[in-house]
Amino acid sequence: MTAPQLSIQLRTFSETDLGAWPSLLDQARAADEAGIDRIVVSDHVVYGEQLDAYGDPKLGGAAGGRQPTGPDGHWLEPLTVLSVLTGITSRVRLGTNILLAALRTPAVLAKTAATIDVLSGGRLDLGVGVGWQREEYEASGLRFEDRGRLLDRTLAVCQALWTEPIAAFDDGELQFEKIHMMPKPHQAGGVPIWVSGTVNALVARRLATYGSTWIPWGSASADLAGSVTQLRSMVEAAGGDPSFGVVGNLAAARTPDGEPDAARTMAGVPALLAAGVTDVRLGIVVPADRAAAFDLLSAFVTEFRSATA
Repeated sequence: MTAPQLSIQLRTFSETDLGAWPSLLDQARAADEAGIDRIVVSDHVVYGEQLDAYGDPKLGGAAGGRQPTGPDGHWLEPLTVLSVLTGITSRVRLGTNILLAALRTPAVLAKTAATIDVLSGGRLDLGVGVGWQREEYEASGLRFEDRGRLLDRTLAVCQALWTEPIAAFDDGELQFEKIHMMPKPHQAGGVPIWVSGTVNALVARRLATYGSTWIPWGSASADLAGSVTQLRSMVEAAGGDPSFGVVGNLAAARTPDGEPDAARTMAGVPALLAAGVTDVRLGIVVPADRAAAFDLLSAFVTEFRSATA
């Protein structure tokens, strides 16, 4: 069994223009040096002006949720970011949380992800989801109502191009045959797919068909242990492996004077592991200064290793 891992999400978005984003690069270097297992980054291609939709679960949002910027916030493209981080890190895994994969042309996404995986030595994890914002699909020439089907097609094409020496695909709308794509990803079987979503039949089928890890979303996090148990049964019934990995969020606790408290934070790890979590996602604001970021993250890594020994 793989040891539990500790991950962080770096902020690749800002309300204002940060220029060259030097702190992002220093934070990634510090995480790599401190022993963090995985860095993930988020995705928005464009914004409309109906940001309240993020708080509507019927549209794929999270109840009560709010976007961290307005429509003119600055959001870096995640795969481009990971390509840069590939060149300045050596061991930390790199992932998306989440990539709106259906907005990318499937064959181009397959090539981009394979390239990052090769250049990183097999360190890429591709977290995907359908998103909540109609305008992103419309600006990309796609129907919002088709987002789930489009995501499934994208994943199917990626896996075909990653794993088949001579690939073919036909879903009635997109067809190709005798297609070669090299290089293949460094990781055997292709880039691991992490599937985001609530507990439902579509997510279960997506996990069974394509996924290695589940990223719980919205209401699924309220009773994580129950959600994991339920989804494992659904994935198994769909013909998949019920031993998929699970992401669990862990907010950083603070001392009475407001400083991050690594020991108190990691006291919450055993409960997450008991619920089935394999990737503990530490919710923390990483200092912009590289040395400060290294010191802070090192303390959390030390306590995490102790809690999971």
